[in-house]
Amino acid sequence: MFNVSFPGLGLDFTINRVAFSIGSFDIYWYAICIASGVILALLYANFNAKRFSVDIDKLLNCFIVGVITAILGARIYYVSFKWDYFSQHLDQVLNIRDGGIAIYGAIIGALLGGLTVAKVQKMKLLPVLDLTMICFLIGQAVGRWGNFMNQEAYGTPTDSLFRMVSEGTGGVAVHPCFLYESVWCALGVLLLHIFTKKWQKYYGQVAFLYMVWYGLERFFVEGLRTDSLYLPFKIGNYEPRVSQLLSLLLVVAGIVLLIIFRNKNNFNKEEIIVKEDQEAKNV
Repeated sequence: MFNVSFPGLGLDFTINRVAFSIGSFDIYWYAICIASGVILALLYANFNAKRFSVDIDKLLNCFIVGVITAILGARIYYVSFKWDYFSQHLDQVLNIRDGGIAIYGAIIGALLGGLTVAKVQKMKLLPVLDLTMICFLIGQAVGRWGNFMNQEAYGTPTDSLFRMVSEGTGGVAVHPCFLYESVWCALGVLLLHIFTKKWQKYYGQVAFLYMVWYGLERFFVEGLRTDSLYLPFKIGNYEPRVSQLLSLLLVVAGIVLLIIFRNKNNFNKEEIIVKEDQEAKNV
């Protein structure tokens, strides 16, 4: 149980990590938030798959495998960068109910599993990627509220308008990093959705924009967090944060790909849609 307040906003809450119990088995709000994000993402995909020239039945197969590999990837990523601890506590490696998953690991795992299935089903990968990235943002926007319910993934002390205080923060006013990321991702969903309807020129463009959009936010917000995973070396006196470095690489890669693909006519969205319509009429 946590008594949470946002003094600058005049808001107070009493929250419990446990949503409900089935016998002696507790169901946590964290799991419900993650599941809700996945369901909302799937609903978005279902209603918008046609606009992306994606077969929703085949995409569902990608989703099912992607969710499984996302969980595996999230845990493997976390355990890998906390190996000093887990190497001495091997019995805890699979115990995700006590926390210890990483969003970048989930993204990498979901892409590896989902795109592998897409390739096997002979789907066009770039349209799948574009749709998937918006779905990722939906899942991230909703899933971050699981961190709020657990009172984790917060930042350094602050006196800003959005400061948060609870027993989970030790009674100290801190940056609510979960809130920053949730709002940023929700805004990204809105902007990229509008972009796909009005300005998208080629498949892959939305995926590259996601890389820049999310990577930019995560780079700065990660710098505020107090629970970061670190690389096992230092640059001078600086100890690199894994997610911050990965975010920087994501932004740079996204910008480079946007530049490279801007004149690639073979990925032109309108031409592909027209070609697919003609092929469908000829069947």
